[in-house]
Amino acid sequence: MSKIVSISTALPSYKHEQKDILNFMQNVYAMNDVEKRKLRFLYHQSAIQSRYSTIPDYSLNAGDWEFYPASENLEPFPNLEKRMDWFNKTAPQLSVSAAEKCIAQKINKEEITHLITVSCTGMSAPGLDLQIMEMMNLPKSIFRTSVNFMGCYAAIHAMKLADSFCKNDPNAKAIIVCTELCTLHFQKQTTADNIASGLLFGDGSAALLITHDNNNLEGIHLKSFYSEVAFNGKEHMSWQLSSSGFLMQLSGYVPELIEQDFNHLLKNALRNADMNDDDISHWCIHPGGKRILSAIEKSTSISNEDLKYSYQVLKDYGNMSSPTILFVLKEIMESMNNQNQNKSNIFGAAFGPGLTMETFILSND
Repeated sequence: MSKIVSISTALPSYKHEQKDILNFMQNVYAMNDVEKRKLRFLYHQSAIQSRYSTIPDYSLNAGDWEFYPASENLEPFPNLEKRMDWFNKTAPQLSVSAAEKCIAQKINKEEITHLITVSCTGMSAPGLDLQIMEMMNLPKSIFRTSVNFMGCYAAIHAMKLADSFCKNDPNAKAIIVCTELCTLHFQKQTTADNIASGLLFGDGSAALLITHDNNNLEGIHLKSFYSEVAFNGKEHMSWQLSSSGFLMQLSGYVPELIEQDFNHLLKNALRNADMNDDDISHWCIHPGGKRILSAIEKSTSISNEDLKYSYQVLKDYGNMSSPTILFVLKEIMESMNNQNQNKSNIFGAAFGPGLTMETFILSND
């Protein structure tokens, strides 16, 4: 059996209030008064108060921008090369910050046997895995792999890999690092998808340390994984490369699809673990947006109070794609530790392109 020993998070330097991002968007989109009122309503209904970004521009006057040109129509608009250059300059240090906090007072960096990096907002070769290895001076013989372009559920996929490694090797100590710089990919066209992306997404990093159960490190056990794909949603959530950055398609129909399918997924996942709803003490649900969390409440017996950690992460950080579920898990695990809760089970779920729904169950029994 494997266990999660530690979890940590890291954020870029720039914290933007939602109202400041709204002002940026209204000006860039050159909206009239009616359009501005509509966008203001959406922002006020988002349940997001602030988001973090590696880009300072979203809270600055145009004359102080560092990433976007202070020109009419943002021309020359940042191309894919500029966005990836910015990613490669900022993502490694953010990743290392999360990783170093994760292993601090748990293990020495020389003990890490596996490194799994996760991102869908920056890609290159050599990539984030080698950049982290070099900056942390990790063993050159370390096993490394990357989970790329899976979106918001990718952290759970990485957990599956780490679980397999650690179950099969009593000496394995695997670290997962999820880093996303979603705000690098702002698009200026006023489409529904671009407006939704600009409304929801932020930047962040999270790291997870997973080991075999045969050591003295305290942790919570990885009990079960289960996933399903709802192909009727494949046209409604996607992530594509373009010359001007990565393009998100996020249909307003996604919450309806989740409302239709999530309860079925939940029952199958619990049955797979030989459990039922009453066995779950904590719900770790990816806060893809307020409407998605509301859809889960409508689809299941999971209450608003059950989702308080998801709503809190959404409020404070927005949707950061893959690290977000780990931000929620960190809040839950810290709450359990503070309350000395025993025999607790955590059910986690995240959603992404496909429409893919990934779940996990953790237990501290």
